Amino acid sequence: MPYLNSSSPAAGLMPARYTVQLTQGSRQFHAVRQAIGNGAKVLVVDTRYSRAGGQIESYAKAHGVPVIDYDYLTIGGTPEYYVGFDSLKIGVLLGQGLVSCVSAWKVKHPRVIVMRGASDDYNSALYAEGYDAVLARHFSAGWKDVSNPPGTWDPLVARSEFKQQYAAHKKINAAHKKINAALIPNDENARPIITYLRHLGTKAWTFPATGLDATLTALQRILAGYQCGTVYKPIHLEAQAAAALAMYVWAGVKRPASLVNWSVTDPQTNRPVPSVLLTPEWVTRQNMKSTTIKDGFVKQPVLCDGYTAACSADGIGSASG
Repeated sequence: MPYLNSSSPAAGLMPARYTVQLTQGSRQFHAVRQAIGNGAKVLVVDTRYSRAGGQIESYAKAHGVPVIDYDYLTIGGTPEYYVGFDSLKIGVLLGQGLVSCVSAWKVKHPRVIVMRGASDDYNSALYAEGYDAVLARHFSAGWKDVSNPPGTWDPLVARSEFKQQYAAHKKINAAHKKINAALIPNDENARPIITYLRHLGTKAWTFPATGLDATLTALQRILAGYQCGTVYKPIHLEAQAAAALAMYVWAGVKRPASLVNWSVTDPQTNRPVPSVLLTPEWVTRQNMKSTTIKDGFVKQPVLCDGYTAACSADGIGSASG
């Protein structure tokens, strides 16, 4: 959880003094109290779950310190602004990515398991709204919606959910034997699921699966043909936007038009929250070089270590650069 701390005026929007502090979990509330006690004027709060975020924002509001929610909107909270990626668009990209992969990998009679994120995460609901809208058209045209587990952001729980459903739908009949595609909402949940499939002998380019976050191992799974693609969030742009917005807030500028481009609605309070929404990208073998590598999000030699042939075939280069 970053916070911006300023103690005196300065030229333009740059505070005379600012501090970035990163904390996680139960330490966040303690860090907030300490930051406000030390004179923090703006908080940029990154809390995945709304219960912790709500406590932080109530305390900040009581002390007159505005809060910018970062990456996750605190449901029922009191943020001044929200900075993040367009979660609905992320869901659409996940759905479109699976559709395109099913076609490219020539999967006949797609039987899809739709995995979900944690139910108490605001972003999960928006992801689902996006990919459900895309997949609904295909389910009505012949695809089979096999299973929709409850959802989690715990990779081991996700693996357990998948294993149970995969076993339950292992064989329906001679033409439609088992689940053969998966909408998975992030790379970390995809990792143990794909590992499980590989242990069962699933071959490359046969079982489409999606992901989010462009992790190194996900990009390598894409190169190897075990994951269709991943939604990439250029987080350097998100961090820059949050820092710039915090400076505006510190300077007393309300809703700067050069940054604030949207408004999201808190589903609990129905309150519109002025927002900076950034655009995610769908990354595959074909555009990895022009996105994640170009941005320095991953290093080409590290990515290609052990995947030299795939990197060369896709024009990415060798492990040595």
